[in-house]
Amino acid sequence: MSSTTNFDHPANAQKFNQDQARTHWHDSALWFIREKRDRMAKSLPEWETLRACASQIKAHTVSKLADYLEEFEKNARARGATVHWAKDADEHNRIVLEILQKHEAERIVKSKSMLTEECHLNPFLEQNGIEVVDTDLGERIVQLRQEGPSHIVMPAIHLKKEDVSQTFHQHLHTEAGNNDPSYLTESARQHLRSKFMQADVGITGVNFALADTGGIVVCTNEGNADLGVSLPNVHIACMGIEKLIPSVNHLSIFLRLLARSATGQPITTYSSHFHGPREGGELHIILVDNGRSNLMNSDDYRNALKCIRCGACMNTCPVYRRSGGHSYAATVPGPIGSILNPLRDAKHHKSLPFACTLCGSCSDVCPVQINLHEQLLTLRTEVKNQKQLPASKTMPMRIASWVFQRPKLYAWLGSVGKFFLRNLPRFMIYNGLNPWGKNREMPEAPPESFRQQYAKRAKKNESK
Repeated sequence: MSSTTNFDHPANAQKFNQDQARTHWHDSALWFIREKRDRMAKSLPEWETLRACASQIKAHTVSKLADYLEEFEKNARARGATVHWAKDADEHNRIVLEILQKHEAERIVKSKSMLTEECHLNPFLEQNGIEVVDTDLGERIVQLRQEGPSHIVMPAIHLKKEDVSQTFHQHLHTEAGNNDPSYLTESARQHLRSKFMQADVGITGVNFALADTGGIVVCTNEGNADLGVSLPNVHIACMGIEKLIPSVNHLSIFLRLLARSATGQPITTYSSHFHGPREGGELHIILVDNGRSNLMNSDDYRNALKCIRCGACMNTCPVYRRSGGHSYAATVPGPIGSILNPLRDAKHHKSLPFACTLCGSCSDVCPVQINLHEQLLTLRTEVKNQKQLPASKTMPMRIASWVFQRPKLYAWLGSVGKFFLRNLPRFMIYNGLNPWGKNREMPEAPPESFRQQYAKRAKKNESK
């Protein structure tokens, strides 16, 4: 992350909202995916049973994670894989670099991996003279634009086809102004095919790791992960330790939930299983902690480790849909990112727990039943206790608390407020001193307060 990155979510969201047409389009595009998810969920009578089972399996795995990791390591090595352990992002990156240098690799093809994005692997390798090409179409688009992904499943969801056309014309020399999706996709396919053929090493993420077999599963819709690790002799799989599940018998539950929750399709086009290296090749599996053990030891936030990175919470979140993924200034945005990022770096991401309406929609759609909105509420208190909140947030709450403890003053201020809302000219209400009214209409002042209505009804009942 660049040192010039603005970590203030409200400021970034305001910038995103300057283009209202794009904001509404972004909102509609994500809600379309959310509606597809709902249709798929309703098509399965056992949907809630699947969610409950997946949640219980994940909770059990986290409770015995050390044992299952050792079992996975033992079984993966028995199948010929080399297993590495990395305590943080820096160690992960060093391990990858050592493997590449050992094989004198200069050209890498990489399938979509949010862990390598989290560890900032691409810039690290590029600084060491190694070419890294993201082969997922969305990832390749944002890589060419020198942007980060704005969504963990749909990395370029913030871009329109016109933006992609302009990017491809600049970098791939496609026909200027040709916005046809088929033409642009075919151009990307031809461009990436040459990268696959020249690659020395293939890097993938891991969607699920199976403790009882030592195997890993990678889910894609484009087949780029399969091609990326089939041509080179070396496959490096990078996985967070939370991706583990106990048994291959549990895998079908998660595969049924993942694609339906992520993109509203019955299953991902490719669910590729890797059990050891192919003949004559090498498989390196890097198990990365990078703060996950701290989450595991927390009663309040342990459930966040259940996440299978489907992105459903983002597709439904009214704040994410209207502020864009880049406004979070983090690899994982949205509700789950608003939990994970402040826990890793509260100083920079202190605004994220407040990028939430607490509507609970994220918890409702989560395929593994993470109590996201409850964790966000708890995290707000933690951020406050760490004194990370600016005075612009703490002082109004202190003033409000002081007023609420004085009923007569509260009632008087309410009557004054109603009077001004009814009688002041609009420019005196909607101005720079009222940020709440920038994109909203203030509520219409009622003719009577609740206290006045209650007193009238009480008097009426007494007279009967």
